[in-house]
Amino acid sequence: MRYSSIGARLAVLGVFLCGLLIGALIITDWLVLPRASFVAAQGVPTAVPTPTLPPDTVFAQVEAMDQVMTNLYQRVSPSVVHITSRLQTVDFFYGVVPSEGTGSGFVYDTNGHIVTNNHVVAGANEVDVLLANGTSLPAEVVGVDEYYDLAVIHIDAPANALTPLELGDSSTLKVGQRVVAIGNPFGLDRTLTSGLVSALGRQVQTNNNSVIGEAIQTDAAINPGNSGGPLLNLRGQVIGINTAINSPSGGSVGIGFAVPVDVVKRVVPSLISTGRYPHPSLGVETVELGTQVAPPSNGPSRGLLIVQVAPGSAGAKAGLRAAQIALQRRRYVITGGDIITKVGDKAVATRTDLQLALEERYRPGDTVQLTVVRNGQTITVSATLDEQ
Repeated sequence: MRYSSIGARLAVLGVFLCGLLIGALIITDWLVLPRASFVAAQGVPTAVPTPTLPPDTVFAQVEAMDQVMTNLYQRVSPSVVHITSRLQTVDFFYGVVPSEGTGSGFVYDTNGHIVTNNHVVAGANEVDVLLANGTSLPAEVVGVDEYYDLAVIHIDAPANALTPLELGDSSTLKVGQRVVAIGNPFGLDRTLTSGLVSALGRQVQTNNNSVIGEAIQTDAAINPGNSGGPLLNLRGQVIGINTAINSPSGGSVGIGFAVPVDVVKRVVPSLISTGRYPHPSLGVETVELGTQVAPPSNGPSRGLLIVQVAPGSAGAKAGLRAAQIALQRRRYVITGGDIITKVGDKAVATRTDLQLALEERYRPGDTVQLTVVRNGQTITVSATLDEQ
């Protein structure tokens, strides 16, 4: 019995040792070996492909565009000038207080004429022009037009010191076309910025509350001091004059506006020859149906109701009729009056519509066909436009 008891114990011990060995092998296989293989795998470096440069043809295209910009700047920047205007105002406490503003402009001809914005020189007692060669010259204002915010000033400089810029054609512009602005933002002489034509035919309100209806919108950076400077195509031709930005902060946010060069071609020669640009006028005062007054029951819902016709004006000569306005029971009652609905083939519903229709298509002395509703009947009236 003693020996059998010992044998039994040895058998149990053997089974225990076998189980322990088997457990160790299982633990090694499932835990130790996978971890070791993982660490080994992590330690193997992964081959990273060496970055390669684009082909030379790509660099050639980029460098060619850079060269276009460089050449454009070298050719055009000497024709861009820095304008300083000085104004003296009278303050109740301090007496005469001088103030100073800056803007841009460009050489228009070899006779010394510089084109800029009206608001750059408006009301100035003194105007100075700084040329690209560092020469500062006094300038005199030759002519201004508040409506288009254009002005021409003159400097006494030799013709060989002046290089006029070539005027392009704004009627062929396309949205997405590359453009360049050169000016003096924040007084930094002849700064170049570039961008695209963002939109065409924008309506922009100028300082005197008139509206430019053909403005070019661009995302080229335009800041205070750029006003009056040229907006150019890649050939270096002027396609507009930078005049305004849309910015709550006063700095560039990518929305700038320029007066198209086709307007400059029309207005500037008149400013040089006569000092002013004649604007067409009907000589009538109107109110807007549907917004300012209620439409008549027997007339159109939109249009311009004539409330006053100036004696001897184009409207008076054409026989246009003004409405009668009476005050009854503390209310204004309007009776009669012609309602203008079209100028030529262009529908008009606001005073801005009428203003733009006349400005963009007609000149003083032109005859315009007006579509008018009179006593519920639609008629056509011919009017020969006056000069405003």
